[in-house]
Amino acid sequence: MTRRAGLANLPPVTAPRTQPETIAPFGAVEIIPGAMDGGLLLLCDHASNALPPEYGSLGLAPDQFQRHIAYDIGAAEVTRALAARFNAPAVLSCFSRLLIDPNRGADDPTLVMKLSDGAIVPGNLGADAGEVERRTSLFWRPYREAAAQLADAMGATGRPPAIVSIHSFTPVWKGHPRPWEIGLLWDADPRLAQGLMGAFEAMLQSPVGDNEPYDGALVGDTLYDVGTGRGLANVIIEVRQDLIAAPEGAHRWAGLIADALAPVLTDPRIHIIRSYRSRAGARGPKPTLRRAP
Repeated sequence: MTRRAGLANLPPVTAPRTQPETIAPFGAVEIIPGAMDGGLLLLCDHASNALPPEYGSLGLAPDQFQRHIAYDIGAAEVTRALAARFNAPAVLSCFSRLLIDPNRGADDPTLVMKLSDGAIVPGNLGADAGEVERRTSLFWRPYREAAAQLADAMGATGRPPAIVSIHSFTPVWKGHPRPWEIGLLWDADPRLAQGLMGAFEAMLQSPVGDNEPYDGALVGDTLYDVGTGRGLANVIIEVRQDLIAAPEGAHRWAGLIADALAPVLTDPRIHIIRSYRSRAGARGPKPTLRRAP
């Protein structure tokens, strides 16, 4: 039986949206219930490309909302499949990152993007400090608070959750093909990434990104606040978006991730509160798991 202790203050569950449309009221967060003592919390920062009706299309053509600048293609489908496989709670955003990016710190200058991968966002050009604060209050903060409150409620069961955040990346960036099908992003805590790296290297016949295609240490990002700050084991899993854009691909990769993740979650060290000093903001090369202590 699913237990939902401590969730009284969380935002209500809202239906997922896959494209901009006029829906009122507009919910900021989708929460998938699951076992509170199951030891796994799933997050999907860029699950949706929807916009609240009062923002229209931010002046962009419809085809821009099918690009990665609007959301992480396929990530929501993978997250939902994993939630079903593990009976795990999940928190997904219900708004496009073009409105405000839930995986940026509240004071990050890229929180509301005016230019994203070559696309000027007309509706963001005049977004002053007051407008950014409005979007933060209505959309960014409810998502972050839902993730934080759920992590705390799960920890209160006596089995702190591992946090896995699902993202996707483009096959080509600035003209350069990316060689990875999947990447693991981590900050200073290698507990989840270490086990997953070994599992993926054993099952895949392609390179596995080790803090690629991005570095997992970012000041103020979701895992920095919800995971690292609480001493919870955490990792971002990035899957190449062309592999999960269609439902069948998303479900195939959800299965691969689940097969790699299941044995890792049995390690009791994953469910111990342990503080690691974040690398976020520090200079120097990205660490790799092969050099991790």
